[in-house]
Amino acid sequence: MKNVTDSFVSLGHWSSAGSFGFNTDILATNPINLSVVLGVLIFFGKGVLSDLLDNRKQKILSTIRNSEELRGRASEQLEKARSYLRKVEMEAAEFRVNGYSEIEREKLNLINSTSKNLERLENYKNENIQFEQQRAINQVRQRVFQQALQGALVTLNSCLNSELHLQTISANIGIFGAMKERTD
Repeated sequence: MKNVTDSFVSLGHWSSAGSFGFNTDILATNPINLSVVLGVLIFFGKGVLSDLLDNRKQKILSTIRNSEELRGRASEQLEKARSYLRKVEMEAAEFRVNGYSEIEREKLNLINSTSKNLERLENYKNENIQFEQQRAINQVRQRVFQQALQGALVTLNSCLNSELHLQTISANIGIFGAMKERTD
């Protein structure tokens, strides 16, 4: 510290007409040099530094504004997406309800159609059974009639003489002819 004071004191001893020289005392000259350099930097660099800080501040504010705008648009899009999701969910629920009711309707239609088909098949089966029964009855009648006729012929042939036989045949032919005319 003594050197610093000595350097200021030695400045006072310079004569105005004296020579210019270098002070080689580093400890004495450094604080003065540093204060001069800092003063010049502050005086001339203040504008540059404030411009740099202002530019940085503007960039930060611009980035914040852009971020806010993006956040606002993202919020709007999110709200639109949520609205669309609610709409789709409502439509899905409606489709689900309509689908279930459509399935129930189709199920009832299928049941009704199947029961009608079963009823028709039952009627067809009953008609076939009645037809087959009637056919079997007619076949049995024809056989009984043929057997009765053959039995009657055998009986007649054994009991009748030829003249009576011819009269009976003529009478039967007349009866059969009359029966045939009625059926045609």
